[in-house]
Amino acid sequence: MSEATVGQWATQYGSPHPLGVSWVAGERAYNFAIYSKHAEQVSLLLYRDDDVYNPVLRASLDYLKNKSGVIWHCRIPVEATFNARYYAYQIDGPRGGAGYDYHAFDRDKILLDPHAHAVYLPADFSRAAASQPGTNAGKAPLGMLASPHTHPISTAQARRHDADLVIYEMHVRGFTQRMNSGVADERRGTFLGVIDKIPYLQSLGVTAVELMPIHQFDPQEGNYWGYMPMSFFAPHDRYATGSSPCCQLAEFRQMVDALHEADIEVIIDVVYNHTCEGNHLGPTYCYKGIDNSTYYMMTGNPHDPYANYSGTGNTLNTANRAVRRMILESLRYWVVEGGVDGFRFDLASIFTRNADGSINIDDPPIFGQIAAEEELANTRLIAEPWDLGTYQLGRNFPGRQWMQWNGEFRDTIQRFVRGDEGMVGRMMSRLYGSSDLFPDDRFHAYHPFQSVNYVTSHDGFTLYDLCAYNCKNNWANGHNNLDGHNDFSWNCGWEGDVHVPADVMALRKRQARNFCCLLMLSAGTPMFRMGDEFLQTQGGNNNPYNQDNEVTWLNWERLDRHRDVFRFFQQMIAFRVQHPSIQRWGFWREDVRWYGPVGEVDFSASSHCFAYCLHGASQRDDDLYVMINASAIPVRFQVQEQGIVPWYRVVDTSLPSPNDIQLEAPPPMVSSSYEVASRSVVVFVRESGSR
Repeated sequence: MSEATVGQWATQYGSPHPLGVSWVAGERAYNFAIYSKHAEQVSLLLYRDDDVYNPVLRASLDYLKNKSGVIWHCRIPVEATFNARYYAYQIDGPRGGAGYDYHAFDRDKILLDPHAHAVYLPADFSRAAASQPGTNAGKAPLGMLASPHTHPISTAQARRHDADLVIYEMHVRGFTQRMNSGVADERRGTFLGVIDKIPYLQSLGVTAVELMPIHQFDPQEGNYWGYMPMSFFAPHDRYATGSSPCCQLAEFRQMVDALHEADIEVIIDVVYNHTCEGNHLGPTYCYKGIDNSTYYMMTGNPHDPYANYSGTGNTLNTANRAVRRMILESLRYWVVEGGVDGFRFDLASIFTRNADGSINIDDPPIFGQIAAEEELANTRLIAEPWDLGTYQLGRNFPGRQWMQWNGEFRDTIQRFVRGDEGMVGRMMSRLYGSSDLFPDDRFHAYHPFQSVNYVTSHDGFTLYDLCAYNCKNNWANGHNNLDGHNDFSWNCGWEGDVHVPADVMALRKRQARNFCCLLMLSAGTPMFRMGDEFLQTQGGNNNPYNQDNEVTWLNWERLDRHRDVFRFFQQMIAFRVQHPSIQRWGFWREDVRWYGPVGEVDFSASSHCFAYCLHGASQRDDDLYVMINASAIPVRFQVQEQGIVPWYRVVDTSLPSPNDIQLEAPPPMVSSSYEVASRSVVVFVRESGSR
């Protein structure tokens, strides 16, 4: 067949590539393409914005003309769209039944295109209607037709050195939704609201924001966090200020460009392990009605057909090449069109599961496919290396060059600072960069920056609540107190945030400074959640996934109330940036020496103290001497490395602000020993080469 004939065929019947809807400028037409391996009938529906119940065009696709392999396609001239703004599909196929080819076709359901780049939720949108058999016309999510004049804008950004990253985990809505955020009403809780707070992020010193899911999710499912995605290509509609077609992407790109202009990277949290459609009792918006057994892992049990390694009702079948293709195209889209610098993959261990749910640790194909993508070559890939049934942290995760959320760091530092016994050796390993988990031997060749170190994240207590509550307070969720991450919290002697005695509040601030200090001193990539820098509280709720209210919205009044803690965070980030010996490419190796308060490190269960000296000459940096006392009593430490140049104290977390950290004109050490107060960290510096 000649090229001319192929072109004429595509003009008349459409092209199978690319998936989704695309504008063919030379023909002034829209091309539609959708995957469905098992479909028997496919119809394209176009809607105007004045009537989303009745389509202005229904195009029934002929498998002899409008199908290529497993892709259904058609081409509609713009003149034939009758000024339509939205589109959807109706698809029919084999009846459902037992087994792994468990179909869920419903010929009456209005279905969203999985590759839609913007989603419209009509005024009568209804999850309930999508959860029942039969039509949900006028109540279904619709894809938006992009304007023929929409063009991507450049968002190119030079990537930082891997070891220089300081990540700020942020929820777009919660960051500015409160009236006291200082953001104009119409911009609060949106991408544009984030732009308004960029000067704040710059003053804090973070170098990247990690946005909790910004993909379109189901607003009626109740997951405020966004971990119930409806579409992997469309930004969430509520995070935009406008309502015109595709304005969500334009405003998202505007935010990305502004952050890049401020030298702040953008990492987005992506959920390629499940969708908002849930199990067999959940709604049919998209994937179920298009090709259920392709998109989801099935159990073969008709009474419980969906595998659930995500804990949310279903699991995407990433062992299927069509699903992997969708994920890869989504990643490319957000890099090329959205300009993002990287991705944090929620429950990334699901990528290692075969179609039957078994684990393929040797060579899961999606990792090789991602690595081979030219557009993804310079993006950051960060894994949450577990799912509901497997934990693959460190060397056990097959993405060898990926960064990983280090849950062991989180648990160890929480327990050590709380004062648990037997934690000294484990804490030393975490400070060193977790080489026990990320070994740098000849076979593995890991680097410390691959460990994303964190004390808190969205999943668990805030930093303040970690120091203010022994008990979880999740009654508002409608569930019991067993919800959420099992934080190792300690309330410092007073439960809650009401009528807190002054001495208890002082201790809580000291503990917060300890967490921040140890996080910023650790080899690896530090990350902390928004608001921890000014002691944001969620009232003891450690799992507020469904709380779109003042429980989760940042209370900016606490910034003024706890300006001293903000200053400590700010200064500790600056201290880390000033000292490349901390954030080096490789592990510290022979540059670090470990000590006890006097003599060798005490590794006994009752020990809560140790020190170390990090020599900086190899990095053209100062030497650091760190004393750590997690016990309930003061301990005198002997400085076991002396020289001709004096040590200067830059940090003592037991002291009130501004003496807690003094980067400018720090006081010299006047003795060979220093009494470290209970539950405190002290840091000294000196010019290197003075030994």
